[in-house]
Amino acid sequence: MSKNTKNGSERSYDNPAFETTNERNIEISDNEHNESRVSDLKDLEKAQENESQGSWNNSIEFLMSCIAMSIGFGNIWRFPFTAYKNGGGAFLIPYVILLFLVGKPFYFMEMIMGQFSGRSSIRVWNVSPAFVGVGWAQFSSTIILATYYSSLMALTLFYLISSFSAELPWSKCLEEWKDFCIDSSSKKESRMMINDTLFLKKNDTLYKIDSNLSEKPVYRSSAELYFLKSVLHEKDSIDDGIGLPDWKLTLCLFGCWFSVCVILFQGVKSTGRASYFLAIFPYIVLIALLIRSVTLDGAAEGILFFVEPQWEMLLKPEVWYAAVTQCFFSLSVCFGAIVTYSAQNGFKHNIYRDAMIITTLDTFTSMIAGCAIFGILGNLAYEMNINDVGSVVKDGTGLAFISYPDAIAKFDVVPQLFSVLFFVMMFVLGIGSCVGMTSSLFVILYEQFPKLKPWQIVVPLCCFGFLIGIVYVTPGGQWVLVLADYYGTSFVVFILASFEMIGIIHVYGFENFIDDIEFMLDMKITVFWRVCWFGITPVILIVIFLYTVANMSPLVYAGKSFPIGAHAVGVIILCMGILQIPIWMLLAILKNKHLPLKERIKKAFQPTSQWGPKEMKYRKEWLIFKEDKMKIRNKRQRSRWSQTIRLIFGLEP
Repeated sequence: MSKNTKNGSERSYDNPAFETTNERNIEISDNEHNESRVSDLKDLEKAQENESQGSWNNSIEFLMSCIAMSIGFGNIWRFPFTAYKNGGGAFLIPYVILLFLVGKPFYFMEMIMGQFSGRSSIRVWNVSPAFVGVGWAQFSSTIILATYYSSLMALTLFYLISSFSAELPWSKCLEEWKDFCIDSSSKKESRMMINDTLFLKKNDTLYKIDSNLSEKPVYRSSAELYFLKSVLHEKDSIDDGIGLPDWKLTLCLFGCWFSVCVILFQGVKSTGRASYFLAIFPYIVLIALLIRSVTLDGAAEGILFFVEPQWEMLLKPEVWYAAVTQCFFSLSVCFGAIVTYSAQNGFKHNIYRDAMIITTLDTFTSMIAGCAIFGILGNLAYEMNINDVGSVVKDGTGLAFISYPDAIAKFDVVPQLFSVLFFVMMFVLGIGSCVGMTSSLFVILYEQFPKLKPWQIVVPLCCFGFLIGIVYVTPGGQWVLVLADYYGTSFVVFILASFEMIGIIHVYGFENFIDDIEFMLDMKITVFWRVCWFGITPVILIVIFLYTVANMSPLVYAGKSFPIGAHAVGVIILCMGILQIPIWMLLAILKNKHLPLKERIKKAFQPTSQWGPKEMKYRKEWLIFKEDKMKIRNKRQRSRWSQTIRLIFGLEP
């Protein structure tokens, strides 16, 4: 910060750009300054006379809604597989470290942004209009994420309906698969181990299972063939297109979006009433599955396989990369939904407590899910007489739609019951997350078209999501899903997160942000949060992004490369997200044509008169609070960097 002179002509600011804002212009006299603020307040009162912050019926609804949104597919199948693949129990060390250094600080920061402004992930950037492109890029990524997420919900609904059959349809091989298929309901009596290799005994002949493609014949379980051939009708390549949508999956996809539409029909407020069921019911089922899984033969070996640490994996950077990506996707940060939900809170709501509860519960849920899933996979390995549990674990969607159904098919007692429980839980988790993402899109559109009724936005939005989602229920749908996930969300998220952190902490100003938290929550932020926000979290995000770029490998699905045309579509999807940032930044600079270029740039990065608490009562108090803080800042004698360092460590600057 600048050093104060004797005559007081130079004043100290955390963010130099902040000096020229309408509400905080320090070049004018105190009387002129107060008159300017009164004028701004009158204008804002006229614009906001019918607005009030907060739409949840109570604070529990907000907590439950955030839990329903953040706890999802990433906890049930992504975390267990990621942990197993990256060192088992040893993975928990980098995961917990990065949860505290990246996950929790980012989650808390987004909650603060939403609740303080009472705005969506677009209008929250009144704090620095040049960064509004971050909000629009998140809007684009959320559309991609919500639409392919709904296709996974469609698969879940398809399996749920199929689970009500007298016999699970994936437990037996169909006639056309007979020559290369093993019944998933068969147990170890029909299999044997020879030198740690699994063989199938069929017609008095031994065949190697899961052999290389060069070895014939290759046998697959009926659960795997059911998923690939009966459900997905999957193509070996998309060189000739992705094919036509499957009508059964299309109906399931429609059912998913219809459910989201019903819950959101009256806007974000209506999601609060559904949040109790969406948040609590999955835990009831998950605990029931955990109890059942630990009582199965071989469950202990499966759970031990999940948690047993492989310490040498800690030295591999890809393990730390996997840990931070798991934090992001598990907590659903950087897609705008957390900002949106927090904006519906009352201004003084204790979000610090909620942020700690949700982020801790998210990790706890992932651990429970990992133990439940690997307990059942341990039983699967036991029934197949396989020593290595890892050989029965499938990646990604295969864990939920191949490995788990394969294990369920071997249950002696009502396998349909456990299949129904699992897929009901998955469907409810999916609905909770999809409702959160769609809510974010809805609020952004509602701010742009405030005269429309909520249902007039919700219905077209859900129809739009359904139409886009149809591409994922085609024979080449899983190819498209991998492509969209790679180019539209996974790669983009670190760029958006870095810009979001820089925009709030380093452009708006670290001390301004800290002061706003103090005013809203009536508490001073501890050194841990200050150090993370100012340095550790953004540095980790930038390092992870550079690591991702440096170690990019050709995108493949099922071991096969994508055609050039598919990559071209992927690059277009990527540009739709990334280019939002410079385009909107340029528009913000060009907006004030009457100003010199230097002043245009300055004004584009400074807060607008709309920034601040949404409710006039708190806005007036906040302006007085900021005035008092500014008087204290102007009396400081230390250099800017000295003040910043002391501020980070909680000392008086």
